[in-house]
Amino acid sequence: MIEDDLELAEILTEFLEQFDFEVITEDDPFKALSILKLESYDLVILDLTLPGMDGLEVCEAIRERQNIPIIISSARSDVTDKVTALALGADDYLPKPYDPRELEARIHSVLRRYETTAEIEAETPSDFKVDDSAMQIRYKSRSLDLTNAEYGILHFMIKKQGMVVSREDIIHNVSAINEDSSNKSIDVMVGRIRSKLGDRTLIESVRGIGYKLLR
Repeated sequence: MIEDDLELAEILTEFLEQFDFEVITEDDPFKALSILKLESYDLVILDLTLPGMDGLEVCEAIRERQNIPIIISSARSDVTDKVTALALGADDYLPKPYDPRELEARIHSVLRRYETTAEIEAETPSDFKVDDSAMQIRYKSRSLDLTNAEYGILHFMIKKQGMVVSREDIIHNVSAINEDSSNKSIDVMVGRIRSKLGDRTLIESVRGIGYKLLR
């Protein structure tokens, strides 16, 4: 839990421990990000109003490196914050104040979704291997030489493998791409990815929408 209201954190921790959750709280976002690099956790509960670093930046930094569930727990009620948080990769947004029972229910819901996704991925072999920490992708055991933007696009497509993704989806979910990027610039980057894969038919163009990475 990344939360600078330590009194609230203590209340939530005591409640969640009843359900066999072990909660580690950190009120410094910079230290929390460092800990996440070194330790393995099942889920992050993230406040947005933090000292020295906005929680939206923390959310983006976590999502760039790890595929870990993130629940936003915030008193900020502006719908823009909620939309931005979800676009940056948060899985849920819980506005304060709330009943701890709702947080517990949402934790279970998010974890179930991740477990289901993991089971599907385990049942569906892929020629792609992603190393988040090194920002590297291997295709059929061959390491791909990708720019940050190309890595972000291909990584996003791998997560959505077999599904159609729009150019807007790519712009909003790939942090290395400027939100002002044009559809043409996305098309150019996808073209370069196709060339680097060595199989231009692997990424299918879906007319008027975007792309689909075939299984």
